[in-house]
Amino acid sequence: MPEDMKQEHIPKKIMLTFYTALLALGIFIYLAWGIVYGSWNVFERDNLGIYSVCVLLVGFGIVGILLYSVGMKDKQN
Repeated sequence: MPEDMKQEHIPKKIMLTFYTALLALGIFIYLAWGIVYGSWNVFERDNLGIYSVCVLLVGFGIVGILLYSVGMKDKQN
């Protein structure tokens, strides 16, 4: 890799905010879909698509929050 290429660093607080937003968006989509369509059954074939999107958003949000909060705690101690 050439020496003149610098790698940009994204602050951990910004990434933690991004992952928190993913978590909130996944929960919001789940609640909005359930309220608008009145369907809370995850196992219905008609709802599998929207629930798979919600699971991905919530999953990435939780994993990202856990990874970045552990990294922040290590630096504080």
